[in-house]
Amino acid sequence: MEHRPDSLVIRHTHRLPLPDGPAGEGATAARQFDAALTTVGFKLSAELLERLSSLNETTVVHTAERALRTVSEMVGDHVRHNAYFIDFPANVPGTEEFWMRCVAQALGDDTSRENVLTQLAHGVLDLLSLPAYGRYRHTYEEMLAAQDELIASAGDRVTVLHLGRDLDDELTDLYLSLAGSTTPLGEDHLRDLRTLAQRCATGPQPESIPVRENRAVVNEARLAVGADLLLDTVTDVLRLACALSGGDVTLQEPTRFRALSRPVRRALLAGLDAVVAANPAKLADVHAHREPFKRLGERLHPHEYPHRPHAVEVFAVARGEKEARSFDSRVEQLLDAFDVPGAVTLLKAAPGKLFRALDVLLRIAADQEERDLVVAAATEVAPQVSGRVVLSVREHFRNRERETAEPRVFVNRRGRAWVTPDARPPVPAADRDRLNAALDAEIRRRLPAPDRLLVDPDVLDVALPLSGRATAAGLGVLPRGSVSKVDGELLRFFVYWKQTEHRTDYDLSALLLHGDYRTDSWLSYTALTAVGGEHSGDITDAPDGASEFINLSLDRVRSTFIVPQVNIYSGENFEEAEESFFGFMLREDEQAGRPFEPRTVRMKSDLRGVGRVALPLVFQRGDDGTWRAKWLHLYLNGIPTANRVEENQVSVSKLVRALVEREQLTIGYLIDLMSRDTTAVDLWDGERVPDEPVLYIGLERPEGLHPDSQVITLENLRDVIPG
Repeated sequence: MEHRPDSLVIRHTHRLPLPDGPAGEGATAARQFDAALTTVGFKLSAELLERLSSLNETTVVHTAERALRTVSEMVGDHVRHNAYFIDFPANVPGTEEFWMRCVAQALGDDTSRENVLTQLAHGVLDLLSLPAYGRYRHTYEEMLAAQDELIASAGDRVTVLHLGRDLDDELTDLYLSLAGSTTPLGEDHLRDLRTLAQRCATGPQPESIPVRENRAVVNEARLAVGADLLLDTVTDVLRLACALSGGDVTLQEPTRFRALSRPVRRALLAGLDAVVAANPAKLADVHAHREPFKRLGERLHPHEYPHRPHAVEVFAVARGEKEARSFDSRVEQLLDAFDVPGAVTLLKAAPGKLFRALDVLLRIAADQEERDLVVAAATEVAPQVSGRVVLSVREHFRNRERETAEPRVFVNRRGRAWVTPDARPPVPAADRDRLNAALDAEIRRRLPAPDRLLVDPDVLDVALPLSGRATAAGLGVLPRGSVSKVDGELLRFFVYWKQTEHRTDYDLSALLLHGDYRTDSWLSYTALTAVGGEHSGDITDAPDGASEFINLSLDRVRSTFIVPQVNIYSGENFEEAEESFFGFMLREDEQAGRPFEPRTVRMKSDLRGVGRVALPLVFQRGDDGTWRAKWLHLYLNGIPTANRVEENQVSVSKLVRALVEREQLTIGYLIDLMSRDTTAVDLWDGERVPDEPVLYIGLERPEGLHPDSQVITLENLRDVIPG
């Protein structure tokens, strides 16, 4: 993904920075630019088209070339998507027929005949040994020539590019938005923040940087320009050291610390010394990351700085030479003793930890008096808890309302998911309801009260973005748990990958499930056709990039669930490959077109998770026959080689069931809380917008909003989460 300054702005805001150039007659070039954008599903807003038309032609052409590269990459059209079967989805053969065709061709080839005959004599045949299998048999240009032109449809995606301010202002605003986010950013956004911080470290800064990972990235840039560091825990220093070594600032993966210059060592030790001097209790935080602190000490040489005695204490605690009892150990001791009053008293000093312990406190409370104490304490400290944590706890207790034996699903920061039985006793309904009411009241207190709220109905079922890690970088991507409607007759999945060094085989598959989550059928390289669908064929090597597709006619699919997945059969994982992404398109029956048509792409997301099986989303057919998508962004461990839909269907089914039946807090929940006596709430009909300023919340920004309006779309959806 490009990291040019203007590219960052376009990707994050769907605005084109105000071009800098002389006035002129650029109308013709601007219209040509707009026409070129339509081929990839974008268009210029009326305001932007007018502004570009007033510039000279050279400026417009230069702007267009750069913007087209960016939007093409956003939608996945920057690479060539070939298909194994040249006229896919037409004339896809049955699996056995295709394999026999490959065998017949191999037997007719002098170089492969003997090997194939030997394999057949032993009753086992390796498909990869067949010359016709797994490799493109035609060029990209030949495939295009065999396909009909795409017929335009009113349902094709159109993403509007709006006029932005000048580049410096846009970059500053984007930096402030990312750095000051109240929720953790995904890995791609965190990398973009690093790029922006290096440029903006000496300029305006956000009022606060509540997310620690963001703070580490900003501190790295501040250290480079000699600005004061933002440190109030010893872990802030550890995260900064990880950033300086190109490591994981979330501290989930071990970092190999680099040799640090003397000025950097002095700065880090001074930061540690100041934090501990101000609050010696901060030494207890070392226990959570003892090993990384020990390795960092080997790089910082604290013994060379006797005038930093408090910094020396940090590493003494890490080595076990100094005692610093942790807060968590004291809480754990009280919980083990079922001392609810004692635990509540202690936890009130750490409101966030109290909120995370509410479920266990309510379950182990001896009587109603103790449960009343827990609810009262939560209500008392709620104003001190971050909005993200308050909402997370509210969502947790929403799902505790169901007194069933449904399994629990766990997802870590890297998207790795697993399911376990739920053996927890229920939380008493009355206490749960009182707590939920208190949480609703606290969230309502923090939400804005605009005079007029304009809402796109399509955003109501979008899950609250409580973490940027619950989504993936890309176009049209919604947070995990979001539900969106599917409008179209043909659903087509695609995966693209390009290996870095080793031969790599990704397999696009689709598991079709009944309403009770039992397997109905599947589409994969072992099942090229099924009811309602076709697979484009297996590609087993991608030195120049490769694509696979699955085409489904939704009115012919008899299953209740469609679960697309990408299995790593062999080679590099998703993070090792040079590039890998998944997406889906929606078309009408009569549209035809080549296998990949960018303006029919509804979603394209990067595949960069840990695991050998990717589950981007699941499609569910409702009782009325309409289809909706629920977004997953999950990865399964899988096995080292030969992952196939046949082998993982049980684990995928369990995971899909747990996620489909889990209730998410949505934008609609927040809208309900914001609907006060002083706020007029209108659902946008896709036509005319109000003349006066509004708070607009939707999937995309409509044209013609009053310039003083506040706009929240997918690109800055995290802004709906109160601090």
